[in-house]
Amino acid sequence: MFYYVSGKVAHVDLKMAVIDCGGVGYAVNTSNYTLSALAKGQQATLYTHLSVKEDDMTLYGFASREELNLFRQLISVSGVGPKAALSILSATTPSNLALAIITGDTKPLVAAPGVGKKIAQRVVLELKDKLAKEQGDVMEHYTPPKGGLEVREDKLGEAGAALAVLGYSQNEINLALKGLDLEQLTLEQVIKEALKKMMK
Repeated sequence: MFYYVSGKVAHVDLKMAVIDCGGVGYAVNTSNYTLSALAKGQQATLYTHLSVKEDDMTLYGFASREELNLFRQLISVSGVGPKAALSILSATTPSNLALAIITGDTKPLVAAPGVGKKIAQRVVLELKDKLAKEQGDVMEHYTPPKGGLEVREDKLGEAGAALAVLGYSQNEINLALKGLDLEQLTLEQVIKEALKKMMK
């Protein structure tokens, strides 16, 4: 229903910001990561997700489409509601969270208040499974240079899957990974360099 809200930041509170759009104040629930980028009186655009229940309508918003996509991925996991998803997103950056999910590292998830080990393990398990096809598609359409092929393919697949978690299409991922030095860069550096290319 709402793709984004854009206007002046009228108020910032704990896990919530009010965006004034033409005289109407939209209360938008968000993560600490997004809140850190907002300042009262300044213009802001938040990409939104509207949650509709029988007795409640709640608007969630994020400073980037990548974080919004991660929020949607998280609430698709059984047992993870919007509050837990916001808590997880508040614990680290979107790119680091995507990397943690792909590599099976539950530490950033467990660091989120209210998120236990079982929930963290479920997030990793369910989202890694969802990304199996995307990872395969990236590998199928990419031919790495000769030499160190196995290492390149492993790193390429994991980087591609992490970028897919952030909501990028297969074509965008292929273009972003093209030309990167997969031997010299760490997995985290590959993801960050790909993100830089896509944000230009």
